[in-house]
Amino acid sequence: MASPLGRCVGRLAVWRSWHPLALSLAIALFLAGTCSVKAQQVWRGNESVPVQRAYADWEQKHILYLGETHDRVADHQAQVQILQELQRRGRPLAIALEMIQRPFQAALDAYIAGEITEMELLEQTQYAQRWGFPWSLYAPIFRFAKEQQIPLIALNTPSEITRQVARQGLRSLEGDDFRYIPPLTDIDLSNTAYRDRLKEIFTAAHQGVSHSLNFDFFYQAQVLWDETMAKVIAKHHQQDPNRLIVVLTGRGHVYFGDGIPQRVQRRLSPHLRQAIILLNPTATEKAKPGIADWFWQNDPSL
Repeated sequence: MASPLGRCVGRLAVWRSWHPLALSLAIALFLAGTCSVKAQQVWRGNESVPVQRAYADWEQKHILYLGETHDRVADHQAQVQILQELQRRGRPLAIALEMIQRPFQAALDAYIAGEITEMELLEQTQYAQRWGFPWSLYAPIFRFAKEQQIPLIALNTPSEITRQVARQGLRSLEGDDFRYIPPLTDIDLSNTAYRDRLKEIFTAAHQGVSHSLNFDFFYQAQVLWDETMAKVIAKHHQQDPNRLIVVLTGRGHVYFGDGIPQRVQRRLSPHLRQAIILLNPTATEKAKPGIADWFWQNDPSL
């Protein structure tokens, strides 16, 4: 995931270098559509489930999490297919995006309304600077949302705030810093299992590498990221409870429900119906009980 954790693990650095916007757009021009992909298999835990039966379950949820690896084409192909089928079944949808930071919600609204172009969307959301993965990976999702008039929701904490917390901690925030994030009283740092998993990854990633990160601040930044996304998801569900919110986010934010899902549930109700789907899981992921509700595997022949 492209969070403090993801950048730490992926490149042994806190903040990755950004892909140029022009390059992302150039690639996207050659990939105007997305490949037709069928699910090879869907599992609920260890049980193989027919795809249509899985959809029948998913369309009854309040919130559905599609846990992705950001730079994996197959995961984004799966997201498009799942969104298309859910839309075909007639349930009103909203697509919640880790990829877009909260200050840029107006740009998403303008794009769906046809008031700005795709190029203007990327410029106004500062996509290349703030997310940076090739636009071609996400373009089919955005285009489908616009075609079907599906609302898009900006989830992410502004990167300036996340950087500050990773360097100086939550207590360094004040005043206008809280415009797009929850108050400190809403940020729950008590999940020791989540903290231990992050500590293990953090330590492994920095072995033999000089860095200035304080793990406690790093953990606070990660939790702030999750809590911000959870707050936005909860707010939108409260405003429109009949709409299925499909959350596109890095898989690390949904493992075992610790990142986003449990924080959404805490804000709403223990009876909230949610499901976590890991896209194209590894054998290691599938072997961990409780890591997700469902696993989706693309057909490798397509």
